[in-house]
This record gives sequence, structure tokens and C-alpha cells, in this order.
Amino acid sequence: MELEPPAELPEPRAASKGPPRSATDVEQMSSSSPVLPVNSVGNERVDQRTCLICGDRATGLHYGIISCEGCKGFFKRSICNKRVYRCSRDKNCVMSRKQRNRCQYCRLLKCLQMGMNRKAIREDGMPGGRNKSIGPVQISEEEIERIMSGQEFEGEANMSWSNNGDSDHSSPGNGVSESNQPSPVSTPSSSRSVELNGFAALRDQYLGTPVSTHYQYLPHLFSYSAHSALVAPQPRSLEPQSHGLIAQLLCAEDLEPLGTPMLIEDGYKVTQAELFALLCRLADELLFRQIAWIKKLPFFCELSIKDYTCLLSSTWQELILLSSLTVYSKQIFGDLADVTSKYSPSDDELHRFSEEGMEVMERLIYLFRKFSQLKVSNEEYACMKAINFLNQDIRGLTNASQLEQLNKRYWYVCQDFTEYKYPHQPNRFPDLMMCLPEIRYIAGKMVNVPLEQLPLLFKAVLHSCKTSVSKE
Repeated sequence: MELEPPAELPEPRAASKGPPRSATDVEQMSSSSPVLPVNSVGNERVDQRTCLICGDRATGLHYGIISCEGCKGFFKRSICNKRVYRCSRDKNCVMSRKQRNRCQYCRLLKCLQMGMNRKAIREDGMPGGRNKSIGPVQISEEEIERIMSGQEFEGEANMSWSNNGDSDHSSPGNGVSESNQPSPVSTPSSSRSVELNGFAALRDQYLGTPVSTHYQYLPHLFSYSAHSALVAPQPRSLEPQSHGLIAQLLCAEDLEPLGTPMLIEDGYKVTQAELFALLCRLADELLFRQIAWIKKLPFFCELSIKDYTCLLSSTWQELILLSSLTVYSKQIFGDLADVTSKYSPSDDELHRFSEEGMEVMERLIYLFRKFSQLKVSNEEYACMKAINFLNQDIRGLTNASQLEQLNKRYWYVCQDFTEYKYPHQPNRFPDLMMCLPEIRYIAGKMVNVPLEQLPLLFKAVLHSCKTSVSKE
């Protein structure tokens, strides 16, 4: 069975805080004791995310990707001021916390390559962003070149050239202090007050039928999470519209256990080819369930078949990954883990395990732990799945504005439900939404993992996750 690979996400990978990893790190998985160290991710990795641009401590999801305040402010200033930079080297300068200021060209280039969405920057230049995209956006090399060369800004005023070496705090009003922490101009109080003042009316607007295409005040993922814990939760009821829409989404879901056999006799040794065939059968069943899910969606008749086809071809890996980590996790990390434990990779497979496979492995383990901690409900899963599917930034869509309206509707539904169901977890909704760009990134990176390495990758991930659960 052949699976159609989806479009690839940007290539560059995040900087790592730990020492460089190589394929030899997995050699501890021998035939007699196929063990991958549970500490390969590390507690620091679980508790703290790093900026995908420079590796500094990330403060949240900014313009589509996880980044620090410094890179967020730099990207915003570069786009708002239509700046064009030059690189005095080979356009491949190293980006790190200490070196990111040495070459602005390469820093902006990496921002674009990693998927920062320039359309998410508010046109009025105020903090908060427009949240046009949940996760990274994919743009072509030609489009990146147009931005970097200034062709994108031709005919517009105030184009400025800048030399290398400007610091993060060189521009006034960028919202970042020299210590790389948010300054008062970027504190969340203003965006939070805007949201509170008009939230109820605007939410009703998006839960209803007519939707304004100019609405820009989506709840900001992380702008108020640090402060919301200071406010005592107020008991309230679930909005009637939210209850109805969630019920419709749940009716579209097939939450029955997977039918693919994943039982194995004691003492049987699974070969690489057998495990790969099983993974293909699982992917086949999961993909079939996504196709059936689309036809049951409450908004199925509102969109064209072309748009549905485009959305599915771009998000099917993400949908499968999300369902595997949530509603089907007991089977995947139970029955499938038992099968993979009977597979012993050869020395050649261990030595040829790629860096892409290592990164995917680490990120999958982190994401599994995050979902295990959150204990995502079926209602939240249904909302997250719809939000991820309704991605208006995918190329080739005929009605992106309609998708944006539907996307916003289910953002509000999900937030309404989490705040009602979990009043003592004020950060739960941002935590759930932060998982979506990570799923998109992992799905994009899995395209680069050679097919023959997938059995070893799944064995490593499932073993580490199952071991970590048993120790808790």
C-alpha cells in the first residue's frame, strides 16, 4: 500500500539546548534489551520550550510558531518597516541566542523558513497579532526570495536598508527590553481587556451564521495565560450554541476501537517488513476514518469538494497523529507498543537512524507526555481536530475567508467548553492550542524520515512513552 505524501513543511530544525545527538545514541537498543533511554528528552525539554529561530527560551506561540520575545519583535519590525537586509557571508549564518544579532538577513530568512506568518501581524502595528494561522505557514522559495530581496515591497514607501549588527532593542516601541523579557508596552493587560469587553457579543456572532471577515480580536493564545491564574474562576454554564456544535462534532467522530489486529503470540519475533506492513494498515484505517469523518461534518455542505480535497491532502498526517495521541492512544501505546517490542532492529538500522528521525522521536515523546498530562476529553479532541483541519492558509483553496470564519467559530467553542468544564485550569485552552503547531511541525518533519526507518522510530517512541507511563 502506498500513501500519498503531503506537502512538506519548512526544512530548518529547532536549535537544541542539549549536546548534539547522533544515530549512535540509539545503539542501547540491542536484541536482548531493546531499550531507548527515557531521559533522551530530558526534564528541561519537557518543562521549557525553546525558540525555533535562535534556541532562546520561548514565551509562546508568536505569528504561527513557538519563539522568544526577541525573535517575535524582530520579525514584526522587519515586516512592518519593510526592511531589506544583506548578508556579508554565505546566507547561512548560525542562529543562536548570542549570535542572532550578527546577521539580520539570516535571522529573517530563518523566521520565514520556519513558518512565521507575516499576515498574522496586525495592520495597525499594535501588539497581539491577528492570529491568521494556528501553526506554521508554508511559502515557496520564490516567495521567500521576493521578501528577502525587497520585491514584495516595491512601489511602497519607507523601504529601508540596514547593515548587520542592530540589536533587538534598537527600534522604539518593539515591546522587548534588553533582558529579552516583555516590556510594559507588550504586557497582556490591554489585549485581555479588549477580549473581555467584547468577548460575549463577538463569540455569539461567530457561533451564529453571519460572520464578519474583518474581526481581528481572536483570544490570544498566551497573552493572558500568565495572569489568568490570579483571577478566581467564576462558575458559569456552557453557551447553548457551544453545546450544540460540540454535539455535532462528536456525532461525526468514530470513537470505536481500531479494527486493525495488533495482537502477537509470545515468543514471536517481528521482522522489519512485518512491522512496516502493520504500520501501513493502521495508517490506512486511520485515513479511511478521516475521510468518513469529513462527510459527517456539520459544515460539509458549506464548502466545495475541491476545498475538502485540498484540506485533507494537506492535513491527513496531522489528523492521524492527533487521533493516535488522544482517542486511540490506549491501543497505539498499548497493543502496538507490545508488537514493536517484539521487533529487534539490526546494527545497520541502528547506525543509519537519521537526525530527522531523532528529532521526530524527541518531539513525539514530548507531545505524548503533554497530552497525557492534559488528559484531553473527546469534546476537546473533536474541536482541536476541526480547528486543525480548517486551515485557511493552505494553498489552492477557493474560499479561504469562509474557512477562516469556521475556524474562528470552533476556537470559541473550544475555549468556551474548556473554561466551563475546567474552571480551575485557566491555562488549559492555550495549552491545547499550543499542541497544534507542534503536531503540524512533527507531521512535516516525518516526511523526511526514510520509510525503512519508520519501524525503528515507532519502536523507540512507543517504548519510551510506555516506560515513562509505567514509572509514574
